[in-house]
Amino acid sequence: QVPVVESGGGLVQAGGSLTLSCTGSRSMFGRYHMEWYHQVPGKAHDLVAGITSGGATEYADSVKGRFTISKDNDKTTVFLQMHSLKPEDTGLYVCRAYEVGVDWWGRGTQVTVSS
Repeated sequence: QVPVVESGGGLVQAGGSLTLSCTGSRSMFGRYHMEWYHQVPGKAHDLVAGITSGGATEYADSVKGRFTISKDNDKTTVFLQMHSLKPEDTGLYVCRAYEVGVDWWGRGTQVTVSS
C-alpha cells in the first residue's frame, strides 16, 4: 500500500471543474512538500502544482489562474481545485510527497476532459 492515495478524478466537459484529493499521514503533512503531476501515456510526469510544508505554492504556467492547490492538515489531505478545464488537461493526476531521502508517489486518479 502506498502512503498517499488520490481520489476525485472523473469525466468532465471542457470548461468544467473538478477537485482532486490526496490523503496521507499526519506526520507526512507536517514535514513533506506535496505536489501534483500530470501524466499522459508515453510521456514523463509534468509538475502542475506544489505546496510546501509551510504552505508556499507554485504552479505550472499552463494552469496558473485555473488550478489551485491547498491542504488541510487536520484532514491530512491536499487538494487540487481545477477550473476551466481543457481537453489537454486530460491524463492521470498523481500525488507526490517528498522530503530529503523520501519520495512517495500515489497511483493517480484519471481526469478526462471532453470537448
